[in-house]
Amino acid sequence: MTYTLRFDQIDLAYLPQVGGKNASLGEMFQKLSSKGILVPDGFAVTADAYRELLSQNDVRSEVERVLSELDEAAFSNLSQVGKAIRDLIMECRIPEEAAASIRQAYRLLVERTHVHSVAVRSSATAEDLPHASFAGLHETYLNITDEESLLNACLRCYASLFTDRAIKYREDMHFDHMEVALSIGVQQMVRADVGSAGVAFTIDPETGLDSVIIIDGAWGLGENVVQGTVNPDEFTLYKRNLREGRRAVIDRKLGRKQKKMIYAEGTDHEVGATLVNVDTTQEERDCYVLTSEEVTHLGQWCLMIENHYGRAMDIEWAKDGLDGQLYIVQARPETVHALRDPHIVHTYELKERGRLLASGIALGSKITSGNARILHSPAEADKLLQGEVLVTDMTNPDWDPIMHKASAIVTNKGGRTSHAAIVAREMGIAAIVGAGNATEAIADGQLITVSCAEGQEGRVYDGRLKWEGTSINTREVKLPQTDVMMILGDPSHAFRDAFLPSAGIGLMRLEFVINNSIRIHPMALVRFDELEDEDARKEIERLTMHHKDKETYFIEKLAEAVATVAAAFYPREVIVRLSDFKTNEYANLIGGKQFEPHEENPMLGFRGASRYYSDLYREGFRLECEAMQVVRNEMGFTNVKLMIPFCRTVEEGRKVIGLMADYGLRRGDNGLEVYVMVEIPSNVILAEEFAKVFDGFSIGSNDLTQLTLGLDRDSGLVSHLFDENDESVKQMISKVIRVAKSKGRKIGLCGQAPSDFPEFARFLVECGIDSISFNPDALLRGIENVNVAEKRFGKGKARVARPVRGMTVG
Repeated sequence: MTYTLRFDQIDLAYLPQVGGKNASLGEMFQKLSSKGILVPDGFAVTADAYRELLSQNDVRSEVERVLSELDEAAFSNLSQVGKAIRDLIMECRIPEEAAASIRQAYRLLVERTHVHSVAVRSSATAEDLPHASFAGLHETYLNITDEESLLNACLRCYASLFTDRAIKYREDMHFDHMEVALSIGVQQMVRADVGSAGVAFTIDPETGLDSVIIIDGAWGLGENVVQGTVNPDEFTLYKRNLREGRRAVIDRKLGRKQKKMIYAEGTDHEVGATLVNVDTTQEERDCYVLTSEEVTHLGQWCLMIENHYGRAMDIEWAKDGLDGQLYIVQARPETVHALRDPHIVHTYELKERGRLLASGIALGSKITSGNARILHSPAEADKLLQGEVLVTDMTNPDWDPIMHKASAIVTNKGGRTSHAAIVAREMGIAAIVGAGNATEAIADGQLITVSCAEGQEGRVYDGRLKWEGTSINTREVKLPQTDVMMILGDPSHAFRDAFLPSAGIGLMRLEFVINNSIRIHPMALVRFDELEDEDARKEIERLTMHHKDKETYFIEKLAEAVATVAAAFYPREVIVRLSDFKTNEYANLIGGKQFEPHEENPMLGFRGASRYYSDLYREGFRLECEAMQVVRNEMGFTNVKLMIPFCRTVEEGRKVIGLMADYGLRRGDNGLEVYVMVEIPSNVILAEEFAKVFDGFSIGSNDLTQLTLGLDRDSGLVSHLFDENDESVKQMISKVIRVAKSKGRKIGLCGQAPSDFPEFARFLVECGIDSISFNPDALLRGIENVNVAEKRFGKGKARVARPVRGMTVG
């Protein structure tokens, strides 16, 4: 028998002998090292050694007997069965020939690498298959530094084949316990304890969008990220840009990274005893664990690994704090979205709001209600009833048998790639991780609603709230000839909404990004030295500390937000409306009061285009333009078109177009198109002249209705008169559509009316409008209304929805 094989001797064909984890490591070590990917050297202890252990110690029949007593219905005796088998194996001796082979392989590894410290990882012969991942089920032991500790670690790995969670998982996946053997990987230890580590997915783990790579990381050894002990840093990269050598990082989020796992000093080197979790310093929490260059480098490796395997991958990485090098320490097929039909899209909408109890990172987009059950350890499993919401500090694989009973999971700690997140995705249930104080804010037994349908932030509400759920098969949705597009404000919805059948984004509002992500008035960044508010100065210093200067903060945050949407929908067009805050809204931004005049009626005042060329805001507009330059020119998202809001006169339009050119955004360069909003009667009356200045029009039905009827739509006294179906408004709309078509300019409409009122959709179709944009929750209703209208007016046959970016069409 062959008891050990070097990584350079094995590849994927050796899975029966060395298990999925080791076969993958050997595959990468052999075939990707030459391409520059660093995989730590090592060797595999083969499945032969495990089988020989059972045979020579004569325990196989006893293991089978104990397994036969397992309650396969309720798993009431799972803990007793698992412990009995683990005790049996821990009393065994590793056969002498196998032990000698392990000792010799370790000595040769030390000779090759000059490194004594190794990681010892379990590798089951049925794991990491495209349809099943055994991630976290078996044990790993780090910083093993001598032969005796190595043999002890191997024995513990063998015993971990029968942890409670591993037994339950094999039962769920219908694997024969005795047919699954265990191999062991012994790998040169990467000194991430003085560096950083984490995981990467070559697919968005929430939505399955396959055009991005998600990288999570924290200080110290990677177990904290995998187990969800910390809220990690997160980076999103766009694959096309990695391939083309463009700026690829389209989003980054700074995690709290509360702990780091390191080696303890002065211990007795018992297996696992040299690892401790310590608090990070404030400086470490305030810094990203990887530079932009390192993130890009790691992203390129992830892309190479995905291309080599031909499928989405779940990858573990580590950065050695001594040599400064990045390493890939594990890669397995991604198994959650591989099993799902990407054409089936589930959408949920919360119909009412309640008292907010806690919030964190949302997993998936589901909503559910149930009684909260606060558990502090897996030993309290009997307290959790079927269908209750599990609320706990964090989870690890020991929780797996319990979590299957939960309707949702809420944890204080963890990120999108933590253990709780991975299990929740596999089970298809709602989960919120990294909620901070959930176990304190939620009472045991309290009836709660867990909502993951409001963007990247998941929220826990008091009580049972009303919601609606819809399942859509995008293969069956018939798109009309009129382009149906979407309105979007929050970029965190983009990856999910990209799977809905649409022609792209007809209106992306920048106000949400500026208000919720940037939060600072642009002029307070440009003229920071003049800022008088000391509290605002301190807050701005804190928020901008990771950027080279104050202006760069605004440019990068805005660029990444727009790039996230552009990447999700590429190559479909994304029309970005430049900022349209009113003075009272701008004043509420940090540092804003000093730079905003007071107006009695901000709705009709200093807003839209008139701000852009004014000395009061010109430099702020420059920052918006520079951000759009980054998106279009550095990141290559030429599917982004720009739109000017509230442009009162043709001359004002020319001024803005000229100013944009001064700031590097010239119409026609790199295919740039600039649209104008039609929301003022002057835009309709002088539509022919506006068509000479702009490439297209988008009707803002709310403001156009307001100004045509001469009413304030925010006033309760006259709001009953607000009606897009009023004949005067419809004449305005029909005229501007007619002019746009005659001048060869595209024209669309953004608003709720075509989904709420089928007759309004019919009116737009009859006028020959090019596109209609809906809010995502109204999209399907809008598509139906437009299809009915086209059928009535004979605009053409409906067409089957085009394949959506991020979906695998087969």
